[in-house]
Amino acid sequence: MTLRLALSLLGLLCLLGSTSVRAVEPDEILKDPALEARARHISEGLRCLVCQNQSIDDSNAPLARDLRVLVRERLKAGDSDGEVIDFVVARYGEFVLLKPRFTPHTWMLWLATPVLFLVALFGIFLAFRRRKTASAGGVAPLSGDEQNRLDRLLDRG
Repeated sequence: MTLRLALSLLGLLCLLGSTSVRAVEPDEILKDPALEARARHISEGLRCLVCQNQSIDDSNAPLARDLRVLVRERLKAGDSDGEVIDFVVARYGEFVLLKPRFTPHTWMLWLATPVLFLVALFGIFLAFRRRKTASAGGVAPLSGDEQNRLDRLLDRG
């Protein structure tokens, strides 16, 4: 295999990998473009419970398909976006949300990173402050007894 062919294949793979692939099948798509856009928006925020690292809009798993169909059925029934999401959360739990809600039981999840970041900044600030104090002559001078003892030690050595 020549280098040119290998680079061409690599470029093609990168191009194919960068395109956004959706798992929504043609028979799932709603005829009303506004409802379909709402369904896609909702589907992008719901986690595939099989894949766990993809939205149901991106997943080919059968459960993701069932959830996409469920979302569309609820929208056709007249539910608002919030009602559809609440229905899915009531049925599958908050884990189904790719972006968890900010509620008392998720405060730790949302606040842990900023709090740890602030603690780290404070620790760095204290370390630099101590270092600055030590380098600026923050060491107390020797007492008379200490100086005499040091002189004796240096004279013997």
